[in-house]
Amino acid sequence: MEHIRDLVTGAILPTPGAVMEAAMLLYEEIGDLLVIDIGGATTDVHSVTNGSDEIARLLTAPEPFNKRTVEGDLGLYLNAHHMVEQIGEEKLKNELGLDIARVMRDYRPIPETPEQFRLTSRLCLEAGLVALSRHAGRLRHYYTPQGRATAAEGKDLTPVKTIVGTGGALTRLPERETILRTLADCNKGGGMLYPKPGAMRLAFDEGYVLSSLGVLAKTNPAAARTLLKQTLRFA
Repeated sequence: MEHIRDLVTGAILPTPGAVMEAAMLLYEEIGDLLVIDIGGATTDVHSVTNGSDEIARLLTAPEPFNKRTVEGDLGLYLNAHHMVEQIGEEKLKNELGLDIARVMRDYRPIPETPEQFRLTSRLCLEAGLVALSRHAGRLRHYYTPQGRATAAEGKDLTPVKTIVGTGGALTRLPERETILRTLADCNKGGGMLYPKPGAMRLAFDEGYVLSSLGVLAKTNPAAARTLLKQTLRFA
């Protein structure tokens, strides 16, 4: 990082910070949103929303308008072996019909074979589900002398209308639309402060440039806004 600072005179933004800058700019165009960035090293979730007034009255602690969580144990490449262990090799074998140990012996940062694509897509889905469950808040029920009471803990995402997929996996995998739709509709049990299934539209960072546009937004927000509109594809 010190060597980079010797070469660059402007601000240096790590990828998660740059994506958040782009998400904030995008909020001005499309309103409440989620951005999920599933990469080889981390899975990051960015939300820009005030939440609902109803949930705000139940919150035990305030939440930021724009929130970012970075999950260092959910990288599709660096943490692939860990994720396979967490899901269960036997479960993956039954789901995908693959010899998981064999596929993992030659697992690549960018999948090359049909087997690698299938496993990467499944790990991508798992990373997204876990990251969203950690990012979203929940309702907690407890009992007092007056009876049952309810409190809200964590980020209220219920008003969000758009989920944006970025990162290598959600911009390049053939199954990306199916994966993002599953992530958008993952609150079927209603346990999270998260939109109901079918409530969110899907959008993709088609040019895989969201982080770059976040950096650009610091010096030329008008140009970044124009390019955001060009890269965003609604499904």
